[in-house]
Amino acid sequence: MTEATTRFFEGLNRRGYEPLLAKTSGTLRFDLCEGAQTTHWLLAIDRGNLRVSQENREADTIVATCPELLDLLASGREDGIAAWLRGDMTVTGDARLVVQVERLFPGPPDSHGPRRIFEREAR
Repeated sequence: MTEATTRFFEGLNRRGYEPLLAKTSGTLRFDLCEGAQTTHWLLAIDRGNLRVSQENREADTIVATCPELLDLLASGREDGIAAWLRGDMTVTGDARLVVQVERLFPGPPDSHGPRRIFEREAR
């Protein structure tokens, strides 16, 4: 398991509540497959309240990928929707949860955001 992935999920668990998901409820399990070994991260969302565990239990949505890709997502070096469309990860169940949760992953490390772009163009 990679450090960026662990930091990401532990950060979500510490956050406890995420306003971006205030209208979202469901469970999303990430299955990280590496050879014969699978590591699980379970994200339970109840109207924005977040709880993270490493349980292997039923979920509304299951995302299967390799640990390296999830590390790239957790560090902002890869986009989840793009990886899904390329077939680098599979989604089973309620795909709407993937779209909602994807907003929690950080953006690229070199991004400046719309405010900085506007400030630069105003000069």
